[in-house]
Amino acid sequence: MGVDVVLKQVEGRGSSPKRRRLAQVDAVLDGSDLFAHICESSNLPMLNRVDPYGTLILTPQDMPQFISEVDAERSSAEGDAERDILTAVRGLAERCADEVSMELHLEGD
Repeated sequence: MGVDVVLKQVEGRGSSPKRRRLAQVDAVLDGSDLFAHICESSNLPMLNRVDPYGTLILTPQDMPQFISEVDAERSSAEGDAERDILTAVRGLAERCADEVSMELHLEGD
């Protein structure tokens, strides 16, 4: 029931979805379901939308809110493991925010 956070590069010219291709750039894997648990117990709107059985796709425009919510959870994290995974997720979010052609995929099992 983990939620992997995957940074993807959107490739393809034009607006046709047929030409749209995604290439994985980097990922934070949630093998211990820690990020999924953080999202599930969060009262913050964007993190609360994360579905452990589906995929939530975020764009660079979503990153300011997403980063602020990750920071809020990180500041109240109970242990090093939570802080570490939130720090790694924040790093991917910062990279997504800096590049228009990136997307952040939060992929449930």
